[in-house]
Amino acid sequence: MSKMQIPLGPQHPALKEPENFMLVLDGEQIVDATVNLGYNHRGIEKAAENRNYIQDIYLIERVCGICSHSHVSCYIGAVEEIAKVEVPAIAKALRTIVAELERIHSHLLWLGVAAFELGYDTLFMYTWRDREQVLDCLELLSGNRVHYGMNTIGGVRRDITKEQVDEISKKIKYLKERTSYYVNVVTEEPTFLARTQNVGKLPKDVALELNAVGPTARASGVDIDVRRDEPYFIYDQLDWKVITYHTCDVFGRAVVRVLETIESYKMIEQILKAIPEGPISVKVPWKIPAGEAVFRYEAPRGEDIHYVKSNGTEYPERVKVRAPTLSNFQSLPYCLKQGYLADAVITIAAIDPCMSCTDRAVVYDINKGERKTFDQEELRKYSIEFYKKKGISFK
Repeated sequence: MSKMQIPLGPQHPALKEPENFMLVLDGEQIVDATVNLGYNHRGIEKAAENRNYIQDIYLIERVCGICSHSHVSCYIGAVEEIAKVEVPAIAKALRTIVAELERIHSHLLWLGVAAFELGYDTLFMYTWRDREQVLDCLELLSGNRVHYGMNTIGGVRRDITKEQVDEISKKIKYLKERTSYYVNVVTEEPTFLARTQNVGKLPKDVALELNAVGPTARASGVDIDVRRDEPYFIYDQLDWKVITYHTCDVFGRAVVRVLETIESYKMIEQILKAIPEGPISVKVPWKIPAGEAVFRYEAPRGEDIHYVKSNGTEYPERVKVRAPTLSNFQSLPYCLKQGYLADAVITIAAIDPCMSCTDRAVVYDINKGERKTFDQEELRKYSIEFYKKKGISFK
């Protein structure tokens, strides 16, 4: 049978965001695959250079709807490092609580999406029902269920009360009981096992070579986690363990995520029993001293990296975001190859991709055979000319 090339996306019922995967098939087997970015670029890095550090908090928080705390914490961590700010203990504790609630939220959402892709709608509805309890906790703490607006440079914007501690503790107890059920489903349910075991294989040496991060790497036996390896917030003061697994497949990635939620419950309970006292933030000047910093953060999908460069004004000179999905995309073609078309969707879903966090655009000059870089004024002129050709005038 001759080989056939088919596109998966950018518009496809199984993809929650626009992205294109070009698959080459020999019968039903995938023999080659490529990932093509560029459908969801929003220019957030460039936009950040035209806003001050406080405004950028709310811009960076919108890099991702699920990892909003992750991105803004990573950005603020870099800014605070440049400004040499000592964040109060209670602010670090509250940031950690929100970070782990977000991890639980993300992993339950992922499990529901994975179940949906497998046709296991009952598990999908159960996990998303219980995920509402996590969103209730986040709303109780911050006032918001998606973009929490909890962080500020130098600390957090809201304190926690005893009533909130009691309510969150009650919800965490309920979620722990529910997650024990999900552990049993993931590890014992025949349908789930049949659709995930030996699917999307990624051996440990390949995961290391292709720079896989987060649950994708840990399910291949790679023992990495920024929370332990380069501690931030108060992770070095908590009793918890890094979850790894050895099967190197979609099943292993599911196991790692459900077991990680249990570790998150443990951490939150420890913090709630011993909330530090004191001010929730310190004052930081609008103008950040000249300097640069890189901050690493263990987001639910893996290692998030933010680079910030300051020129001594209230506007950053450069903000660079390297979301975990961009790193995990390198391993995705390997995972897809030698698999079957029917397993392509769950293999893609298993890295928990976020296209909005990842996407970026490159302008390539075909005539010169080289990439082109635009400054702000050139990009503006190009945009005006582009819309003029469409009959739209900005005068």
